[in-house]
Amino acid sequence: MGLDGPAVFVILLVVLLLFGGKKIPELMKGLGKGVKEFKDASNGTEDDEKRNV
Repeated sequence: MGLDGPAVFVILLVVLLLFGGKKIPELMKGLGKGVKEFKDASNGTEDDEKRNV
C-alpha cells in the first residue's frame, strides 16, 4: 500500500497549514541533516565491523 498523488498533496497541505511557509525550509534542512548523520553513522558501523573481521 503506497501513497498516491492525492494523499501526498493532502499531507503537504496539512504540513503547510501547521508550520507555515517560512518554517518549511528549516524543517527540510533539519531533516536532511538528520538523514545524512544517520547514513554516516550506519556506514561507520559497517566500516567498524569490517575492520574487526
